[in-house]
Amino acid sequence: MIRKAKVEGGVVLGIPAADPRVTAFKGIPFAAPPVGENRWRAPQPVIPWEGEKECYKFAPISMQHIPGLDPNNLYTREWNVDPEIPMDEDCLYLNVWTPAKSADEKLPVFVWYFGGGLMEGNPAEMEFDGERIARRGIVVVTVNYRLNVFGFLVHPELTKEQPDAPTNFGHLDQQAGTRWVKRNIAAFGGDPENITIGGQSAGGMSVCAQLTSPQNEGLFQKAVIMSGMFSTVYGSAFPRRTYAENEQEGVKFFDFLGVKTLAEARALDAVYIRDKSLEYHGFWGTADDGKFQVGNYMENMTNGRRMHVPLMIGRTESEFKSGIRAENLEDFKAAAKANLGDQAEDFLKACGDDFEEAVKKSTQSGIEIALRTIARKDAANGIADPTYYYVFNPEIPGWDNAGTFHSCDLWFFFETLAKCWRPFKGKHYDLARHMCNYWANFFKNGDPNGLDADGTPMPVWKPFKDAEPNAMWFNTVPEGIVDEPSDVMKTLVNVAAK
Repeated sequence: MIRKAKVEGGVVLGIPAADPRVTAFKGIPFAAPPVGENRWRAPQPVIPWEGEKECYKFAPISMQHIPGLDPNNLYTREWNVDPEIPMDEDCLYLNVWTPAKSADEKLPVFVWYFGGGLMEGNPAEMEFDGERIARRGIVVVTVNYRLNVFGFLVHPELTKEQPDAPTNFGHLDQQAGTRWVKRNIAAFGGDPENITIGGQSAGGMSVCAQLTSPQNEGLFQKAVIMSGMFSTVYGSAFPRRTYAENEQEGVKFFDFLGVKTLAEARALDAVYIRDKSLEYHGFWGTADDGKFQVGNYMENMTNGRRMHVPLMIGRTESEFKSGIRAENLEDFKAAAKANLGDQAEDFLKACGDDFEEAVKKSTQSGIEIALRTIARKDAANGIADPTYYYVFNPEIPGWDNAGTFHSCDLWFFFETLAKCWRPFKGKHYDLARHMCNYWANFFKNGDPNGLDADGTPMPVWKPFKDAEPNAMWFNTVPEGIVDEPSDVMKTLVNVAAK
């Protein structure tokens, strides 16, 4: 087994995972600490160390609110359980799980970006243990990155100081981590020419941002977007500010901090900035900086302005509760008419008599709208790279009756159900095994199909196409179906694909 590797910066030591045939390297630095003058800069080259660095435990998580403090929060119950987890602005580290016995095996590589709204989250969460995927012959890498105002501040001084990388530092961290993988993963038995990036929620949105960045051509060969791609014909679910508006938001935040200049802000304590940012309630996210991100990544995705590689895209059946209430329906109708123009009457007619229920369904289907729009545009533009679509819809046990809530599929994809408090049964473990198999096959060759552990073929998962909308529904067992859109969905896609 590979327990020692030479990487940029020096030699790192790993430890046996629970399965000693897999080695885990935790807390490998891939860039210099983003502190002091490196705060709000693109990641800088790693600082070399002397001797052999013991990479036996996770590095501190990025600056964010202290996790695990709200017992009524679903995600606090689920995995953000530890309020004492180490946290530091010095956070640019990644983790590797490898089953390789030698450095010449050229195994497929999977690079994971965690979710959390670009505001919170970390790769040390218990569901992100890479061992089970690694057991299937995959080298797994999980990358930490800067969040919230530390990762996505926009400010006029930054634009002037560093015009080639003025913002999107969290995405640049992801990019730097993936570039580190391409340069170093051979030391762990991985193939630098067979890399899949993947993420869920904001991690999936980050995958979209990486897919549409003009800086990333050839960096990876496949991508997985889990519950992280949303389209709507009514407007964005997220703040849509111009770059100049983002800059002014940065100026307002500096005023809130009590500073006027970038130098003064860089001299502040990181915990003070974190706490003030939580008090400020600002939204910090991906910005169109004309460098890393040109335009809106979701619009770029649906219009084919992206790297053309095999994709896996999916969602849970429940995802988010609808934000439309009965008293908003008339406003919603007015917005539909204003935004849809000639298509408005067709949309309202397709909604039928039970308009409230139709609205609720349509507002939960942003992932499906995006998927079907991509398929429509890809067919029109002759883009042949396959897209595999899934819907996750098993019964999820637990006293909270949470249903297939946003993110619950992570336990299954990483096959880490045994770490969860929920009373999963044998059928859940079988489903998780199938899902992990499908994903590992996709990492290997861009096609999820293959054999189960007992050598029998798994249910066939066909690519999703506009003319043949195939989907894999993960219910009690995987079931491949032709997932025809509803009348409402057809109308939404017709409008979105105009």
